[in-house]
Amino acid sequence: MKAQVIALYLPQYHPTPDNDKWWGEGFTEWTNVAKAKKLYRNHYQPRIPANLGFYDLRLPEVREKQAEMARRAGVTAFCYYHYWFGNGKQELERPFNEVVDCGTPDFPFCLCWANTNWELKQWNKDGTSNNRVLCEMIYSGKEDHEAHFYSLLKAFKDPRYLKYNGKLVFMVYKPFLFKNLSEFMNQWNELAKANGLEGFYFIGQCQNPQSDKVVNDMLGMGFDAVNVLRLENFSYKTKSLPRKIYNYFTHQLLNRPFVNDYKRILDCFIGEIDKEDKVYPSIVPNWDHTPRSGRGGYLFENCEPELFEKHCRMVIDEVKDKPEEDRIIFLKSWNEWGEGNYMEPDLRYGYGYIDALKRALTE
Repeated sequence: MKAQVIALYLPQYHPTPDNDKWWGEGFTEWTNVAKAKKLYRNHYQPRIPANLGFYDLRLPEVREKQAEMARRAGVTAFCYYHYWFGNGKQELERPFNEVVDCGTPDFPFCLCWANTNWELKQWNKDGTSNNRVLCEMIYSGKEDHEAHFYSLLKAFKDPRYLKYNGKLVFMVYKPFLFKNLSEFMNQWNELAKANGLEGFYFIGQCQNPQSDKVVNDMLGMGFDAVNVLRLENFSYKTKSLPRKIYNYFTHQLLNRPFVNDYKRILDCFIGEIDKEDKVYPSIVPNWDHTPRSGRGGYLFENCEPELFEKHCRMVIDEVKDKPEEDRIIFLKSWNEWGEGNYMEPDLRYGYGYIDALKRALTE
């Protein structure tokens, strides 16, 4: 086995009461995707889904087809974003709950707790944003952590739930925002064992680390492993001074978003620490945040499937010498269409990304 690939999965594509209230009746992520426009001559927008169309995740046949595509790509499991804001408040929980209740698709899964505020973001020309909190993330203590655990117990006992040496894989999205994190992890491990489970394999997501020390600090917080995700504005990090100048002036003078050539930044996605055990790198097929952020956003252009395959092989090479159980890679993401960050077929590339990942994993 070259590597296990765990794909992050956004359960957003269905109407919810909160989204109706915040954005208008019937709003889903497809609203942003469908209204996206070209912001410069060769800008690849709008991005239109092909085989699955503008799907609704309340439909079991859609979820079944997604699992079929993931198997074709060689993906090991879906890691569903999970929204628990404290005091029992949830969001976008219906698709995952239906996967658990229905028993289909027969495809492994785990959870990533998106422990951050739900915000309305107004994007500025310089790429920053002004945020207004719509739903605050609250850590209410042991009683709420226990309620949180029992709300997911049926999923934890599901035979499809992904395990690492018998322990349930559970990711925390923003570890440094989490007060009393170690108490939470100890409490959940105790609750798991009290309910006949072996405990949790906690993974912290480390986004855009400025140094290897950040990764080691996270391991020191009590996590069993760390997923490193390098996904930020690379415009001012390219090695070539002429390229830096070009990026700056095209944004400032031509009012273009921050544009990065995918092939120029492939080596930015990996680092030496990715070769360490318990450190899991990420692969990123594409990125274009402008459907949400407009000209203040940033994107990767020329994200051809052939380059994604090269990127996958580079990351696989980082984990090849690890013990087999630690050859784990996270895929960012399976279906974040509003960020131009997806594997599912679109009208331009079809199954290109899916087949590229499969080749990298098998050939």
